[in-house]
Amino acid sequence: MEKEWFTISVYSENNVGLLNRISGIFLKRHINIESLNVSKSEIEGISKFTIVVYTTQEWVRKIVGQIEKQIEVIKAFYHTDEETIYQESALFKIASRLLFDERHIQNIIKDNNAQIVTVSRDFFVLAKSGRRAEVDEMYSQLKPHGIMQFVRSGRIAVSKAEMQISALLEEFQTINK
Repeated sequence: MEKEWFTISVYSENNVGLLNRISGIFLKRHINIESLNVSKSEIEGISKFTIVVYTTQEWVRKIVGQIEKQIEVIKAFYHTDEETIYQESALFKIASRLLFDERHIQNIIKDNNAQIVTVSRDFFVLAKSGRRAEVDEMYSQLKPHGIMQFVRSGRIAVSKAEMQISALLEEFQTINK
């Protein structure tokens, strides 16, 4: 089987230690977590882990099965990039002199639909949201001019197809009341 990008969505109770156990599942299989985001989900009291991995479908299926064995996990799903709508966000800290002295920087900002978050005497901060390749492209355009700091968020994603998680979560909430 060929390797490809997968987004794993894990719905769980918010308990201490779960992230460590989930990361251990990947560690045992020598599969790197490329991106990780944890947030509240559409159901109160339930967290959603969004994990991005580059592996085979066989391995991702096994991993999701192992994740679902964790007692706090309600349900886990995996999707290919084609089956999801996703974004990442990035912040770029750049020397302020470049904003005013180099017209090229202003064109990079405009061409990439980036936003200026703040400007100070010594630096300015740009925000860019989009797919990984779009953020990478902006990074490669800014790199020759000097990037003082760079940070990228984990992927946030929703599936294109309906996931039956809402019904499962509502049932879970009813049981735990």
